[in-house]
Amino acid sequence: MDVLALAQSLLRCPSVTPADGGTQAVLMAQLEALGFAVTRLRFGEIENFYAERPGAGAHLCFAGHTDVVPPGEGWRHDPFGGVVDGGMLYGRGAVDMKGAIAAFVAAAARVPGHVSLLITGDEEGVATDGTVRVLEWMAAHGKIPDFCVVGEPTSRAVLGDVVKIGRRGSMNARITVTGRQGHAAYPHLADNPIHRLVPALAAMTAQPLDAGNAWFEPSSLQITSVDVGNTATNVIPAAATAMLNIRFNNTHDSAGLTEWLRGVLEQFAPGADLQVQVSGEAFLTQAGQHTVALTRAIEKVTGITPEQNTGGGTSDARFIARYCPVAEFGLVGVSMHRTDEAVEVAALTQLADIYKTLIEDFCG
Repeated sequence: MDVLALAQSLLRCPSVTPADGGTQAVLMAQLEALGFAVTRLRFGEIENFYAERPGAGAHLCFAGHTDVVPPGEGWRHDPFGGVVDGGMLYGRGAVDMKGAIAAFVAAAARVPGHVSLLITGDEEGVATDGTVRVLEWMAAHGKIPDFCVVGEPTSRAVLGDVVKIGRRGSMNARITVTGRQGHAAYPHLADNPIHRLVPALAAMTAQPLDAGNAWFEPSSLQITSVDVGNTATNVIPAAATAMLNIRFNNTHDSAGLTEWLRGVLEQFAPGADLQVQVSGEAFLTQAGQHTVALTRAIEKVTGITPEQNTGGGTSDARFIARYCPVAEFGLVGVSMHRTDEAVEVAALTQLADIYKTLIEDFCG
């Protein structure tokens, strides 16, 4: 199978989240031709599918997403044209992550092994009807693999230099402190909520949450908004709100951090309302046969020993980690989400070789 031709076919489908644009139909047809049993899994408006080819040895799953972010303006080539120019393949999703999907399918076409694909159309969106729901289906049907590789663009400068074996957790909080509106010249007749919110925020940011550890950088609490919606200079507002984001390592969990926030608010702003939304918990995949096989495959094809780290934002790996060991490895991510997103054609071929070597090693 020609990895470039498949990647071009995928890029020519305008699958801006949550639209599918025909991308998954292209993939399903290719996989069925290779002997995969494909199960279409639509949840809400999101298209997903699970494809599996039985075989001897351990079960390796590849997880990827076909949805992409909007292309924006100013492209030198059609963002949905799949144009090759100067040895580079251009298109929205070339790096993140239709290129990696094409590479894995091309790899699976070349070697036997117990391989499956978890493909979602809801990674760049709200991520509620995609990987989470497919994993629930997989668990209910006895399809959880021994190891999962997510094809996120983890490489930093050259293909093979970084593998992600964990991610920080992420949570957002909205704090609302209520008071009593009044004239600024008569503060004794009002109750200024800002005077309670500000000390609470100061206490939350006074000390680092932790010092980090061997695999994770220190956790970070960032205040992202403080607002009272006040258009007047002489009015004490009736309410004040703040929003914050916490990126936390594996020394914390969201429940513990939520209780800490409640405790600070109880001290400085009793009665404040706290609303928390958790994007994902921190996770770390311990070294084992799976990570060793992935490292060996990268070394064999590229000659590079990859750095293992846990940096960056969140990905669907945070959901997969609840079920099985997971690592992320894919193309160089410099151009992801940018205008003129592109991947070297040679890198696509090399990534397919790495995935092929991994299948041979892990599933053999």
